[in-house]
Amino acid sequence: MTLEEKINNSKTTIFKAVFPNTTNHYDTLFGGTAMQLMDETAFITATRFSRQPMVTVSSDRIDFKKPIPAGTIVELVGRVTYLGNTSIKVRVDIFIEQMYEDSREKAVSGEFTFVAIDENKKPTQIL
Repeated sequence: MTLEEKINNSKTTIFKAVFPNTTNHYDTLFGGTAMQLMDETAFITATRFSRQPMVTVSSDRIDFKKPIPAGTIVELVGRVTYLGNTSIKVRVDIFIEQMYEDSREKAVSGEFTFVAIDENKKPTQIL
């Protein structure tokens, strides 16, 4: 399998409904909740790519371009953007979909870096 095929096969898409228990006093998704969902999506993407134990080592700039209102559906899309010797970068975009309309727009973007670890929790080469 080529690197491009491996990247395409590891692309991860997750859908969630935004319920009131995950929103703030503005009735929009908490930023921390969005970041948690993004990290989880990035972790799944990195693991699907490498099929090795992975840990988050950093998150790069996260841009909140649009608020995510309660009562919407969010789509999180994770894709590998960089492959190093022991590290991997995954970009995650969050898109908003209105439940009862045919619309979709990007709300949040960010990048997460993971490192593959061995049984001693030390960095190891990504295979």
